[in-house]
Amino acid sequence: MALEKEVRCDKYEVVGRFKHIQCRTATIVKEDGVELSRSFHRRVLTPDMDVSGEDAEIKGMASALWSDEVKAAWAEKLAADAG
Repeated sequence: MALEKEVRCDKYEVVGRFKHIQCRTATIVKEDGVELSRSFHRRVLTPDMDVSGEDAEIKGMASALWSDEVKAAWAEKLAADAG
């Protein structure tokens, strides 16, 4: 009996004016190659975040989506919300 656990981002979505990247991470537990369970966790990456520690796919998406204009608009929104 061999148990294995696989964790991977299996779904990406780009949402809204500020191009937030949502990453759904699936955690899959298998026994002898047969899936026993699957659970999900979602996280949101915003244009002000450091993605240098992320995988190449997220880095590429952030680079393509988060232009200087998007970053500036997001910073303005955060400043306006802070008050």
